[in-house]
Amino acid sequence: MNTNAFDFRVEIDHAPGDVCVIAVHGEVDLFTAPELKTAAQRELDGGAVRVVVDLTGTTFLDSTALGVLIGLTKRVRPEGGDVVVVNTEPTTTKTFEITGLDEVFKVVSTRDEALAALAP
Repeated sequence: MNTNAFDFRVEIDHAPGDVCVIAVHGEVDLFTAPELKTAAQRELDGGAVRVVVDLTGTTFLDSTALGVLIGLTKRVRPEGGDVVVVNTEPTTTKTFEITGLDEVFKVVSTRDEALAALAP
């Protein structure tokens, strides 16, 4: 069993309107990404279309995690929504740049910047 799964957690916070903040802690990989996906789907099913994914507590992302972020973006954009990622980890920043995902969604360094980017 992956011991890093024990360090993983997802916290949900709500901002005014249809904005939700999904804060992810620990490693997001093949074992933990389904939990992130389930939490995000629950929020979208509840009406959120503008989403902040806060990765400041995340130490690692694999391709499964990136797939969850892409799927989240594909789901909210047709509804007029968007996804903004908060990231301060240099390794994750490099992953976004190499994959071109920094062009798919906005990546900022603070939650306040993310909320401002999603303001109507």
